[in-house]
Amino acid sequence: MEIKKSPKASLEGKKLLFREIGLIIALLICYGAFEWSTSEKEVSTLQAETEIVAEEEMIPITTETPPPPPEAPKEPVVSDFIDIVDDDVQVEDNLLLSTEDDASLGVEIKEYVPQAVEEEVVEEEEIPLAIVEEKPKFRGGEANEFTKWVYDNIVYPEIAKENAIQGRVMLQFTIETDGRVSKVTVLRGVDSSLDKEAVRVVSSSPKWTPGRQRNKPVRVRYTFPIIFQLR
Repeated sequence: MEIKKSPKASLEGKKLLFREIGLIIALLICYGAFEWSTSEKEVSTLQAETEIVAEEEMIPITTETPPPPPEAPKEPVVSDFIDIVDDDVQVEDNLLLSTEDDASLGVEIKEYVPQAVEEEVVEEEEIPLAIVEEKPKFRGGEANEFTKWVYDNIVYPEIAKENAIQGRVMLQFTIETDGRVSKVTVLRGVDSSLDKEAVRVVSSSPKWTPGRQRNKPVRVRYTFPIIFQLR
């Protein structure tokens, strides 16, 4: 189908005219926009700078006042006035006292009585059993005599029997120069009941024949184990 168009209705010939008109309108709009924005920014900038300067000028300046200097000491005032006082004080010339006039002022002289000086008792050091020249002896001096006596007199505690407690208690004691047993201590224990029984038996020991060092009785330190065993 063929389209019929009137040559007068065609806009192809006016295309260039429309472009020129649009270009002119766009330039006018751009020019007006540039003029309007530039004047507004200058006014706002000037106002801001004016406000900042005004605020800075209102800040007060403070200064510290130094303290006043201390007052100078006043000079003493010397007076020429002299006060004369009558000398009416009586002084006693007789200041020497005699014990013949007053018997209470004398010192009683007593005869010197020498006091008895207590002799300081020097405790001799204990000598270990291994280095003593002559070892202590118990009832004849046999090595196992003291062990037999201990086990004959020891009593196994009932509380230890009920709890099946047994073991070795290591004791240490001192044999004095007169044969007494002293300072019984537990070096290594097992139970409080067994330890107390071991100390009790050894503390009740009869006297020993003391040890000797250079033909002189000495104190000897002795170590002795007691074995508690249930059968």
